[in-house]
Amino acid sequence: MPKKAKEMSALEVARLRIPGMRAVGGVAGLHLQVAPGGARTWILRFTVGGKRRDMGLGGFPDVTLATAREKARAARLLVDRGIDPILQRREARSALAARQAAQKTFAKCAREYIDAKAAEWSNPKHASQWTNTLETYATPHIGQLLVSDIELPQVLLVLKPIWQEKTETASRVRGRIEAVLDWAAVHHYRQGPNPARWKGHLDKILAAPTKVTKVQHHKALDIDAVAGFISAVRQQTGMGARALEFAILTAARSGEVRGATWSEIDLKRAEWVVPANRMKAGKEHRVPLSPPAVELLESLERIDGTDLVFPSAKKTQLSDMTLLAVMRRMEVAAVPHGFRSTFKDWATERTGYSREAVEMSLAHAIGDKVEAAYRRGDLFAKRRRLMADWAKFCGTVLAGGTVTTIQAKKQA
Repeated sequence: MPKKAKEMSALEVARLRIPGMRAVGGVAGLHLQVAPGGARTWILRFTVGGKRRDMGLGGFPDVTLATAREKARAARLLVDRGIDPILQRREARSALAARQAAQKTFAKCAREYIDAKAAEWSNPKHASQWTNTLETYATPHIGQLLVSDIELPQVLLVLKPIWQEKTETASRVRGRIEAVLDWAAVHHYRQGPNPARWKGHLDKILAAPTKVTKVQHHKALDIDAVAGFISAVRQQTGMGARALEFAILTAARSGEVRGATWSEIDLKRAEWVVPANRMKAGKEHRVPLSPPAVELLESLERIDGTDLVFPSAKKTQLSDMTLLAVMRRMEVAAVPHGFRSTFKDWATERTGYSREAVEMSLAHAIGDKVEAAYRRGDLFAKRRRLMADWAKFCGTVLAGGTVTTIQAKKQA
């Protein structure tokens, strides 16, 4: 037991100015340490587990003599019980830091989730789409809430206002909230079931998306109107019209055509190889080019400063509205993507080509694993004949098949 010092008064303590350690009494081991620069700090000296310890209790005069003695007594009680108060304080600080690190808001978790997953998304736009939808619909309601506090009422606060009028968007938002909360659970930022899950949970509260709104398919031209349209679009000037014509002849997606580069195209072999990173399914796609498609490409001027086949005036990729704008100027009630539907209708209804050849020409993902294994080849020779027949059909203007008689239909 340390020797008890004379108990000083508050006034006596305030007068201590000489550098060094002075026992102030009242509690064994309590000292006021005066630094050479004049700063004064409370120190409690004690021995625990055979080891002498110096424990800081705060600075004087912010911590008064009375408060210092109160803190010293509490520490002494712990020492008497065999507990190191310094170690206990460190453990408490560590636990607090761990709790604070685990307290993350939904907005922060969403940003970290998107950053973590962006590398695996084939389309760079996905990250911005995720960010925009969550910031628009979720963040105003739950963005600043801790993910550990988000439950069913908070999720419904986001979804209910948009579920009826913006069902497709709301369904995407729900799925994205679910993904973020799952990510948060894996990182131990929250516990318990995911309140944004659909099956067995929200499906009991919200109407099924398919029951709320009907699926809006891409508007497509009637089969017999294609040749008339092709004839008319060839009269249009501009890179958008050429890209649209090429998209029709190849049955390719607008984005694949707008991003096409000369390095992807082999005119001698009449092939266009779209790399995996530009394909929806994430797999390289070989496109056989029909004679009219090759002729179209050969008619294009290669622009210095860009490898794009269909560049904009600024030598950048055409916007996703360029091809649609061509059709709107022609006053056609259809959209570019609809030509893929028209191609499929034509191939299915008016040719004897197999479903596999048609689906591969459209670069559709294969859902059945057995079928996928069975179809390891890409049926390129058959697809070349198919695309040549399609181009021939597109070049045959039927009676009455002018652009003025085009009828729009819903995609089957």
